[in-house]
Order: sequence, then structure tokens, then C-alpha cells
Amino acid sequence: MKFVLYNPYSGGGAGKTLAASYLSDQAESYEIMDITEISSYADFFEGINEDDEIIIFGGDGTLNRFVNDTYDVSKKCPIYYYPSGTGNDFYAEVKPESETKEPILITEYLENTPSVTVKGNTYKFINGVGYGIDGYCCEVGDKLHAEGKSVNYTSIAIKGLLFHYKPVNAKVIVDGIEYNYKKVWIAPCMNGKYYGGGMIPAPEQKRGSGELSLMVFHGSGKLKTLMIFPGIFKGAHVKHEKQVTVHKGRDITVIFDEPRALQVDGETILEVEQYHATI
Repeated sequence: MKFVLYNPYSGGGAGKTLAASYLSDQAESYEIMDITEISSYADFFEGINEDDEIIIFGGDGTLNRFVNDTYDVSKKCPIYYYPSGTGNDFYAEVKPESETKEPILITEYLENTPSVTVKGNTYKFINGVGYGIDGYCCEVGDKLHAEGKSVNYTSIAIKGLLFHYKPVNAKVIVDGIEYNYKKVWIAPCMNGKYYGGGMIPAPEQKRGSGELSLMVFHGSGKLKTLMIFPGIFKGAHVKHEKQVTVHKGRDITVIFDEPRALQVDGETILEVEQYHATI
């Protein structure tokens, strides 16, 4: 039996339609379920057999929710993923070379996922933890969504860099070694290469390597930062070694001297002073 789990809120609210459109072309029968209505994954997986298959329809937020809801639940069968979100950063990294969009097997990626502790709560994450102007962008984007307005994160970032966002000083501890930075604009911790709808903060990060990458963008003024920042969409920002430092490690703590918004796979947490990520 094949089970399709869709997120009705993914793809700008077209999650069910996108899943149904895909299934309409399939000869096999599927049981389709709203992922937001599954109250107990322990009970759900209790009824799943080893020869069954699960396909998740959604974006990065859907995968984040699934991982956090199921990390301590035994999964007997293969799990596949079909990207149908507004931002599919996970898929951009793991997609096959074939241009045909088909569900991809992701069972291995759901194992040993990293964790981040923020404000006393611990979350699993698939792509990355953003802290700084990326968290600010999510904060502003959430407000615009609530007001029914369109959201352009690139525009929010540029306006933030020029007018609204103030950099902070940061203490960073990577596998027990402490570093200190001034005028930090962004300090994401990455499990994969991509986040934020195509940004590549850590182009050398390898998913499944057993290490995380922390990228610290620091020490520059607004105009210099604005000149370098667009390179993050190609991973070219890391060439500016005076402003961009990348650390690799298994245990990473970032402490800002003023609270800022943080995002975990796109989910926003406000007024955060520090985070602790491990893998």
C-alpha cells in the first residue's frame, strides 16, 4: 500500500491540489492523508507494513514538521518526498540529475538529523538554522503574510541591510573553541547547502558528513555588506574571507549581545539571544 501525506498549506495553500494532480496520473491506488490531521505518528506507523511506501508532498517546512514529529518513532517502510512547497531547498540539494520530477527516496536523510536548542526548546532541522538578518527576513515575511501581502525576501533583506537591521557582536563556540566577532550580520548553522529559497550560505557543506557548517558574515559596514551579500545566492560570498568566516564542527553555540529573530527551516522564533546546534 502507498500512503500520500500532503500539507494543505504548502505551495501557497495548494498542497492538496498539487498532490491530487500528481496522483491523477498514477495507475496505482493510494491512500491520501492530510499531514496536519495526524495526531499520533506512533499510531500511524503502527499500522504501516515494511512493504508499504510513504510519499510526503510539501516543502521544507513540511519536512521539518515531519522530522520533529517522528524522530523518536520507528519507521518500518521507505519514505519518499515530492517537492510542492514555495521553497524547496532540500530538494534542490538532493534531487536526481534527471529533469523528471518524481518522488525521491529520503529515508536516509531523516536519520541522525541535527538538533538545535533555542529558549530551552529543542528542534530537529533539515536544512539550517538562520540567525541574524535571515531571521529578520522571516520575521518581516510572517507579518506581511498575516496582512495578506506578497512577500519578497530579497527585497526585505536589502531594505534591512540599508535601513532597518542593526548588526550585533557575537561569541561563537565550535567544538569547545571560542571565537569573537564584531558587527555580525548573519550567523547560520547549516546541515545542507541551501536555505531561504536558494541561498547558499555554506557551499562546501556536505549533508550526511557528520559535521555542521557555521557561516559568520561580520565586520563590514552597510554598503560593503550590500555589495557582498548577493553572492550568497551563488555561494560566492565565501571568497570575501575578511568578511565571511566558515567553521565546521559537531557542537556549535552562537551568542549575540542583543536578541534577534531566528529561523529553523523557515519557522521563526523571536527575541533569541543564543542557539546551540549539535549533530
